[in-house]
Amino acid sequence: MKKIGFLNLGFTLIIFCYNNSIQSQTEHDFYTIIDDVSSKRIEQDITTLSNYGTRHTLSDTLSENRGIGAARRWIFNSFQRIASNCKGCIEVSYQKNYVKTDGKRIVKDVWINNVIAIQKGSRYPNRFIIMSGDIDSRVSDPNNYTDDSPGANDNASGMAGTIEAARVLSKYSFENSIIYAGLSGEEQGLFGGKGLATYAKEKGWEIIGILNNDMIGNIKGVDGVIDNRTFRIFSEPVPITETEKERKSRRFYGGEVDGISRQLARYVHKTVQHYMPEMNSKMIYRLDRFGRGGHHRPFNDMGYAGVRIMEAHENYTQQHQDIRTENGINYGDVLDAVNFEYAKKLTAVNAINLAAIGWAPPSVSELSIGGIVEASVRFKWKKITGKNIKGYKIYWRDTTSATWDHARFVGNVSETTLQGVVIDNFFFGIATVGTNGIESPVVFPNKIFRK
Repeated sequence: MKKIGFLNLGFTLIIFCYNNSIQSQTEHDFYTIIDDVSSKRIEQDITTLSNYGTRHTLSDTLSENRGIGAARRWIFNSFQRIASNCKGCIEVSYQKNYVKTDGKRIVKDVWINNVIAIQKGSRYPNRFIIMSGDIDSRVSDPNNYTDDSPGANDNASGMAGTIEAARVLSKYSFENSIIYAGLSGEEQGLFGGKGLATYAKEKGWEIIGILNNDMIGNIKGVDGVIDNRTFRIFSEPVPITETEKERKSRRFYGGEVDGISRQLARYVHKTVQHYMPEMNSKMIYRLDRFGRGGHHRPFNDMGYAGVRIMEAHENYTQQHQDIRTENGINYGDVLDAVNFEYAKKLTAVNAINLAAIGWAPPSVSELSIGGIVEASVRFKWKKITGKNIKGYKIYWRDTTSATWDHARFVGNVSETTLQGVVIDNFFFGIATVGTNGIESPVVFPNKIFRK
């Protein structure tokens, strides 16, 4: 068991952080991934999707050049071309669910067809990190499935980003599996996400998390602010599936902002800070925008980690709008309002996080914490088996901090003690570190132990 030493000199706390830095063997790959993302290809894909006229969930499925059927076949074929170029490293398929009319936004029975492209992991093929974009679009009336609805930013941008991430990452192999998903039925009630999350549960997939990309191409907000470097990461605080016992425990032990989705958000934030410091990743402590929803929510509903990645400044005149001009204002989600360089940046944000998690070892399943009425905090956990494990890193932060601000690599052990750190004053977590230097998402303590 490795311990960490502290000296308290007056008001100065000196921390001995020996062996705290682990250089990643794949450091250069992240910068190559960022550079490989192409704004030109993203522009071409957004243009293609917008030119299908409408991609409403209930629109034409037989036409070759209009409607959601033509769009999803094009997406399927795009993934197939990527698979062909990487000699079959990606498996492409449809995942579909039949939804009956509800008289609200599903005004006729319809098949909800998702397109999923799976890049199987070499070591953990049943562990999946997902990037998703939405296939469908709509105008002002959610039930109008005939009028033009280009959906250039909402959400051809997210879909194009997902395809581009697949193009770039197909050049690499990963220990965990990656899913690139085109989800349908978002505007009608998040049906595509519900279908895929249910399918994952039935198949027994271990979902590490989903990065839901919904609107990643607008830099000019309805308030006039122009910003091409800031983006938002939405995440819920704790899983809705938590038990009553877990909810009551939180009252005494803390963790109100430390659920698995929040840890995924922090992981994205940290990765971006390191590899793309020019980008301002803004964590929003909320499931989604105020009173609104996105396709990560169905995964959250089933207890999976999931976040929404999107632009910082929305322009509501270009969302869910009939194409028109009123009082000098142009309404409609059209190509002219999309900034392709910004979409490239947010696609790169996704790509490096998919790669990081794809290369990362599994998180520990159990982390026990002790130290009640003691001068030091203690940890015990079940080690991850495998030759690819370097060891473990303990993280801690002030209870008012949004990010993990302190860390200590403790080696390939199953318990450790932070001498002089009082359990009452911080929140704690643990990450598994691979031999390649890549870390898993942090796990918050889920058990308490006493001497």
